[in-house]
Amino acid sequence: MTITTGAPPPTHRTPLVLARGLLTGGVAGTSLAALVVGGIAENVPLFVTGFVLPALYGLLFFLAGVPRRAREAAVVPRTALAMIESLQAVGGESGDIPVRFDLTVAPDDGPAYRVEITQDINLVDLSDYRPRGVVVVQYPPDSPWRARIVKRPTPEWEDRADAARIDSAPGTAEVAAPPEGCAFGSVLLLGLLLGAAVVVLLFRADLFDRDDTAQPPPGAPPSVSATSSTTVSSSASGTVSLGPGQTFLDKGELDRAVGTLTGDEDTHRALTVVVRERLLSVVFSPAGAQTPGLDPRALPYDRFPALVEEATSTLGVHSPRTWQITADRLTGSLVIRVVVTGPEDTASLEANGAGEVVRRAPAQ
Repeated sequence: MTITTGAPPPTHRTPLVLARGLLTGGVAGTSLAALVVGGIAENVPLFVTGFVLPALYGLLFFLAGVPRRAREAAVVPRTALAMIESLQAVGGESGDIPVRFDLTVAPDDGPAYRVEITQDINLVDLSDYRPRGVVVVQYPPDSPWRARIVKRPTPEWEDRADAARIDSAPGTAEVAAPPEGCAFGSVLLLGLLLGAAVVVLLFRADLFDRDDTAQPPPGAPPSVSATSSTTVSSSASGTVSLGPGQTFLDKGELDRAVGTLTGDEDTHRALTVVVRERLLSVVFSPAGAQTPGLDPRALPYDRFPALVEEATSTLGVHSPRTWQITADRLTGSLVIRVVVTGPEDTASLEANGAGEVVRRAPAQ
């Protein structure tokens, strides 16, 4: 058989492909940044977004590709003979194993070419494939590098394969999938950086302004300006966040904040109350729930500053940075936990409903 070779198919790079690369990079960067920033800032919705966003994008990408896959499925593949130049199993020890084939494909209406493919072959059938053997392959007309060996060809093609003798095509005639190219990689990286930057910029306050413990200079009179806070409340939960320069350890701040969440109603029972430097979170008991719950207005808030002071100074945490108080009554009795975290240490203590310390867990 006389072999002639042709030039490999040209590489096409359309604006649509570049836009897809930019969007894919943006989704990846946004998702990764949402997971990191959400974990550091303890922002549950943002953290969950880091998981949900790529799943939604994958679903949309799949749905958008349905018409293209339907068109490809409607195209009748070409059938040709091919000679096995070499083969090598690349994994697996039982059942179907992936085998890398180096083939010379000889179409009836075009020049022969070389192609490398990987295809799963059953161990029982592996002996049927040997170097210099002739097999039947099929491939899309516009994608010759996607050739697949036909394991059970028609009798006509099987007879042709048994009688055929194919010469090896030179290595210069090898075809492969067009590379994505530098432009695609550049826009992918650009989208990754832009997506991450958007998340960091939007939530920079939660990242870099989380521990405002600045104190007024000695001898300075206490500030009497009105405090600023943000309150978000619903039937299931409520949060109050303070502005810079304020803390919930200031006298009366917790009582005032809890009052804004519960109002004058006596029916507001809570599952948990969480207090941080400038953030109060209350999860309310569902209506009709049989859990014990607690009255968020009855907690010993006047004892909280002393509990935080003891936890930060006596439990062995070096350079304490953050603290958190959690009050719940999930086991029947009210428990107040204070957790203090430093660069390398974490310690905690527990107090009862009167604010009296009953257990300590120093830093190890």
